[in-house]
Amino acid sequence: MKRFFFFILIFHNAFSQEIPLNVQKLIKAYPDQIVDYKDNKIIFSDKSSLIYDDFKNKTNQELLDNPDIEDQFKFVYNKADKNLIPKEDAGRIRNEAFFKKIYGNSKSEVESKMTEIIWCPKLANQKVKVTTVNGIDKIVKKLSAELDNNPEFKKYINVIGGTFNWRKISGTNRLSMHSYGMTIDINVKNSNYWQWDCKCKNEEVTLSYRNQIPLKLVSIFEKYGFIWGGNWKHYDTMHFEYRPELLL
Repeated sequence: MKRFFFFILIFHNAFSQEIPLNVQKLIKAYPDQIVDYKDNKIIFSDKSSLIYDDFKNKTNQELLDNPDIEDQFKFVYNKADKNLIPKEDAGRIRNEAFFKKIYGNSKSEVESKMTEIIWCPKLANQKVKVTTVNGIDKIVKKLSAELDNNPEFKKYINVIGGTFNWRKISGTNRLSMHSYGMTIDINVKNSNYWQWDCKCKNEEVTLSYRNQIPLKLVSIFEKYGFIWGGNWKHYDTMHFEYRPELLL
């Protein structure tokens, strides 16, 4: 009987330490920073850790304002589809402490990891700053090279709306993903943003989805690990951010 309970205990301990699927995705997406998972904590390469799941039920606003890392996977990101009108905000829920661990805890720390590249030399020839963390600068160069071979995209990509900018999201106290140097806004003149269209900042407003960006262009960004703000109910169609864990 003692042996039976001994094996039950071993099984329970092994099961309790099983790495959740979404944590496995994070480890795969950020291999230089995330090295392990133990006791409901994400373990980073510097031996620090963050709680993965706080086990709290949250309203939509609480998910935006105070998410844990597990909440970032609350909604499934669907790749660009002409027949799909987004009903959720997959990727818009972000744990600020997590991204500060990945990219830098302050403006100066993020800037110390930045480099300058030429965006689309043929169609735009614009200098932009991006982070070198996880080789994102190299990924953006490959993305840029592929887009540069599609002249039909010129009016969408020839003027970058923004990359690195340490700031808060308009109307909130949340740090923008532009603060980390892994986000690209393409030409704002051919884009739609829910706050512009409703002329408000009310998260509960009823929205009529709008988009002008070709989905072929979006699919190229997704190929390189960038999610698209046009796939959000609260749409931001100029916006692309490097979130490979949501595409795995």
